[in-house]
Amino acid sequence: MASGRDQEVIDQVREVLPGVLDDLRSMVRIPSVSSQAAHAGDITAMADQLVGYLKMLGWDDVRIIEAGGKPAVLAHYPAPEGKPTVCLYSHYDVQPTGDLDAWTSDPFVAVERDGRLYGRGTADDKGGLGVHLAALRAFKGKPPVGVTVLFEGEEEIGSPSLDALLDKYTDELEADAYLICDCGNWEVGTPAFTTSLRGVVDCVVQVSTLDHAIHSGEYGGVAPDALTALCRLMATLHDERGNVAVEGLVSGHAPEQLEYPDARMRAETGVLDGVEFIGDDSFVDRMWNKPSISVIGLDTTPIAVSSNVLIPSASARVSLRVAPGDTAENAREKLFAHLRSHAPWGARVTLSNAEAGEPASLPFEGPIAEEARAAFATAWGTEPVLNGTGGSIGMTASFQRAFPQATILGTAVSDPHSRMHGIDESLHLGDWRKAAASEALLLDRLAR
Repeated sequence: MASGRDQEVIDQVREVLPGVLDDLRSMVRIPSVSSQAAHAGDITAMADQLVGYLKMLGWDDVRIIEAGGKPAVLAHYPAPEGKPTVCLYSHYDVQPTGDLDAWTSDPFVAVERDGRLYGRGTADDKGGLGVHLAALRAFKGKPPVGVTVLFEGEEEIGSPSLDALLDKYTDELEADAYLICDCGNWEVGTPAFTTSLRGVVDCVVQVSTLDHAIHSGEYGGVAPDALTALCRLMATLHDERGNVAVEGLVSGHAPEQLEYPDARMRAETGVLDGVEFIGDDSFVDRMWNKPSISVIGLDTTPIAVSSNVLIPSASARVSLRVAPGDTAENAREKLFAHLRSHAPWGARVTLSNAEAGEPASLPFEGPIAEEARAAFATAWGTEPVLNGTGGSIGMTASFQRAFPQATILGTAVSDPHSRMHGIDESLHLGDWRKAAASEALLLDRLAR
């Protein structure tokens, strides 16, 4: 139970949260989809809005920076004498919506239902932006430690220019601790610190077999169509149990296994009755410590306009999650070699649009980590869990390379039911409020 100074800080956060929630709703209204050129103006608008929020704190050093990619927002509050500096990171870009008709409500209108806020970006990661803003407003813009803010605009496309930003602004981004509010909590009501993340390699695979479409009746059974060839190629990526079948990828095992019951996994994933889980080993290892491959998109003839022809070319977008201990370069090399060598019937394979992010291990140790543990336990009323995640935040490894002496903490506003990247993404508002209190408590404790 919080007492004394801790309770005072929590009360200060509680006072500012209604205004921050209004601002979060406003942020959700901006469709800042970084992967679609049509939303370039929305990316700019979102960055400008964040600059405005930070200037409202009374800060002078707030600006937009770029290094050949999407704009990022950089701001500074100088550290009082003898106090550490903490960098607060979140990203303001979001994923595409998918099928709009499948959403219960407009994805770009934040709607509250049963204690959750629904809308694209509520949990990933505009809710994280709100946590940072709430913590800073709780101190009326004058936090007790030095603060650097980095709000990125291209995390959802693999942070392609982040390394260039770190090289260009190394001195301005150097800090004692980096608070990355873009991971996941253990469950509703239980916070977590992320200690490992998988990397990612995405690519588009185009398979071609003909120089033009031909009659499927006259030539079917002789000439191979590209879509069937693509399906057969995609099927080689897994064995019969669903384990990744690409040779040369690294797999690992967690030193300590958290209990992840079958019933919980079924509830979180929504796997249909009778559908089996894929792969071997524990759920924890399959999600956090082994590679996985998914086919996340197809370009081919839509059923509505299909005709009886053999398709000359078809494409798939393949996403490979890279296990900690591997590298994105090795994973891409092995994936590309597999796709080229397993093409059926001599089909031509073209690989493009390769995006990559490195896996990372985040040791939770040292005095800053212990202060974080205490702050979160106080705000949430329960001890935080140390867990891995199957998701990818490429900038984590970039921060580790650029600032090897710093403490990097992966925190969260999302929970297993947030459906990040999916239909009806949502944020648990009770957990969001606790996350904001946790961060403010941590900043205060680091100054004591």
